[in-house]
Amino acid sequence: MKTVKVVAAVIKATNEKGEPIIFATQRGYGDFKGGWEFPGGKVEAGETPQEALKREIIEELETEIKVGEYIDTIEYDYPTFHLSMDCFWCEVVEGHLVLKEHEAAKWVNKENIRSVDWLPADVTLIDKVESGM
Repeated sequence: MKTVKVVAAVIKATNEKGEPIIFATQRGYGDFKGGWEFPGGKVEAGETPQEALKREIIEELETEIKVGEYIDTIEYDYPTFHLSMDCFWCEVVEGHLVLKEHEAAKWVNKENIRSVDWLPADVTLIDKVESGM
């Protein structure tokens, strides 16, 4: 089975009440169109995961991020490929999170983080994200 190496940004901020919130995006294309995920994408040859994440977020969201602490690597078998996804805490440095490839996006807090229909690999990260919020 083919392995696809990707990175995901768990973009963290605070809302007007000072509570931690996380940025969730809804896929606008492909086999998993409509599913919710942490934004990111494929790691290209010669890139570190952090470099790939910065590039992908600029391409997908026109936003510069600071890549912070490593959270986990999710290993997940989809029917046609194996996904290996390095996940990092991130924060917006500059930009306004413009949706270029996603159908929708929203900020979620601890109370509603499970209210979106996360893609199977991404849902396996939710417990760690919740505990880090």
